Amino acid sequence: MTTPESHKIFFILNPGSGRNTRDWAQEITNYFAPLNHTIELYKLPKSANVAKIKDKIEQFSPHRVVAVGGDGTIKLAAECILHTNISLGILPAGSANGLAYELGITDNPAQALDVLITGITKTIHTTVINGELCLHLSDIGLNAYAMKKFKLQKVRGMWGYLIASLKVLWQNPKMEVELQIDQKAIKMKAAMIVIANATKYGTGALINPVGTLEDELFEVVVIKKLAVRELFKMVFFHASYNSETVEIFQTDALRMKSAKKVHFQVDGEYLGKVNEVKAILIPSAFKMIVPAPAVV
Repeated sequence: MTTPESHKIFFILNPGSGRNTRDWAQEITNYFAPLNHTIELYKLPKSANVAKIKDKIEQFSPHRVVAVGGDGTIKLAAECILHTNISLGILPAGSANGLAYELGITDNPAQALDVLITGITKTIHTTVINGELCLHLSDIGLNAYAMKKFKLQKVRGMWGYLIASLKVLWQNPKMEVELQIDQKAIKMKAAMIVIANATKYGTGALINPVGTLEDELFEVVVIKKLAVRELFKMVFFHASYNSETVEIFQTDALRMKSAKKVHFQVDGEYLGKVNEVKAILIPSAFKMIVPAPAVV
């Protein structure tokens, strides 16, 4: 498919994303060969340098930057174009492609490539959490700990995540936390707390039924209790959390303290243990390239 407008598109490819079985460089090259667009491919080295990538982008001066990988690669690409007018696209190539699925971008290569040319832009907010840019979801507690276990085991996919979660569920005690939201201090116990821009995890589990990426608020989802049966339903049947054990707050700023250090992750990247989390919203941060609405 072609459009009258010609684009300059800079691709950031992460060879280490997902199962690493698809030759994305070849897929992209073949797709754009007959089209009137200019592309540049940049393969991430093992140690990615944001400053170097920014320099490459500045030299190429693209209209669009495309992350080819999972949520971590998208986060990296976003860091490189924050506070610019460059649109951000996604070719889902990770183990969990949470943000891509949230935006309706399929992992079918041809269809995802089509979106880069025929799609529209949607302006979304983001958050900065403990100095880390977060486009999708961040959390402390059970899921972050399970993510650490997941990366260390051989079983991948949804079964792998379930196994890791069950291991954690049996040994992970509840956290004692204090939330400071809208100048109010709220003390509670919880199994996990999610700072949510989006609504779903990459597994499809609905974590934030009231959220949207296009407003000027993020959600703080407090899961007070999580049972094995409920976890199984979430992972395999995309069920939402039990509303009786969940409390949701909406805000544009958060400060959270834990009595003990707890496991912490941002956009799928495990970042160790913390006992304090600070989050602020950045409204209208990025123009994401998403599928155009279907014509009825």
